[in-house]
Amino acid sequence: MLTKMNKKTKRSIFCWLALSPIICVIVFPFAVMFFTSVKPRQEVFSFPPTWLPSQFVWQNYIDMWQATKFSDALINSLYVSFSATFITLLVAIPAAYALARYHFAAKSSYRLFLLITQMLSPIVLVIGLFRLIVWLGLIDSVNSLVLIYAGFNIAFAIWMLQNYFHTIPKDLEESAWMEGASFLQGLTKVFLPMAIPAIAVTAMFTFINSWNEFVLALTVLRTEENYTLPIQVYSLVGGRYTIEWHHVMAAALVASLPAAILFSWLQKKLVTGLSSGAVK
Repeated sequence: MLTKMNKKTKRSIFCWLALSPIICVIVFPFAVMFFTSVKPRQEVFSFPPTWLPSQFVWQNYIDMWQATKFSDALINSLYVSFSATFITLLVAIPAAYALARYHFAAKSSYRLFLLITQMLSPIVLVIGLFRLIVWLGLIDSVNSLVLIYAGFNIAFAIWMLQNYFHTIPKDLEESAWMEGASFLQGLTKVFLPMAIPAIAVTAMFTFINSWNEFVLALTVLRTEENYTLPIQVYSLVGGRYTIEWHHVMAAALVASLPAAILFSWLQKKLVTGLSSGAVK
């Protein structure tokens, strides 16, 4: 037993040592943001620069929040990202289920069409999307971003989900039907619990794509009340004669927290859904 534990410990230490350079590269930008955000203003512009602050000025976060309409931007980003994710999953789950379970004409062509849409950059469609949004009367509205983000993510979500749905045995649903379950009961109590890992990953990618998007938001939105977080953070830098970098770093760090929290929460769902449907 001790030999097995020693081998396991050595293997863990080796893995952590092998991954440490990657961890340092990933953590370094966040460390720079954090230490810059809590520095006194005079130290931010000092030369040569210092890595650590002489004192931690937590007031910078309060000043940043009050000096900008950060709360409005945070609410707008949460609304846009969650709404786009909900609409995407609402459309993508039935479509992916149909692709995985049924055979119909032009199924291969439809899958190829989904793949081709992922090769188009949103920037190529900016002019057309802008004219469409103007025609719909949704310019300078966060609802226009919800529709745009959902439209861009639906094809990606269908492609991801239908590949995973193929791996779920149909025998489990058929067993539930033979025991008297309806089609809807078999779908909700057997199939969807087993699909939780794929749905969680798809929701995470959709949320992050909507949360971080900048170009389309900058094109559609006009007034500061409707800004999302990427535009609000950019407004602290763009067109400014003097840039308050401690405020910029504080805003950037706070803006990155919701995506990190969502990822850590959904990470648990990746394991819980693997066998729950089969057990039921």
